[in-house]
Amino acid sequence: MRVVIQRVSRASVSVGGEEKGRIGRGMAILVGVCDQDGDEDIEYLCQKIVKLRIFPDADGVMNLPLTAVDGANVLVVSQFTLMASTRKGNRPSYIRASRPEVAVPLYERFVSRLAELLGHNIPTGVFGADMQLELVNDGPVTIIIDSHERDF
Repeated sequence: MRVVIQRVSRASVSVGGEEKGRIGRGMAILVGVCDQDGDEDIEYLCQKIVKLRIFPDADGVMNLPLTAVDGANVLVVSQFTLMASTRKGNRPSYIRASRPEVAVPLYERFVSRLAELLGHNIPTGVFGADMQLELVNDGPVTIIIDSHERDF
């Protein structure tokens, strides 16, 4: 499972012109799922996200996790293209991305676990839909975490 986390001052996701989710300050998280992913990957990433210290403290140093920032929230959007391989040629291959019957339950468990850790519902996009994501990256701060490339 791979996530791209962007610290944002605001973010929203729409499908067909209809807004599905919106947050102010917080994190916009894109999630890609592969067939090898499971509950261990979900737990690893959710724990990392909740504890990730990417928000500024009183001295302006990135030292605070999401849970220490008043009003900060999370928007989660599925994005199978995160699993793209560009090793051969110029057209990305998405063979590593899970099919919906595998990816949807994993994605939903990811969102549920993250919501459980944060103590509130999380706005999301619509899995598999053509979505429009608007955000203002704050910093800019962008972090990529792959659950299969853990540093122990």
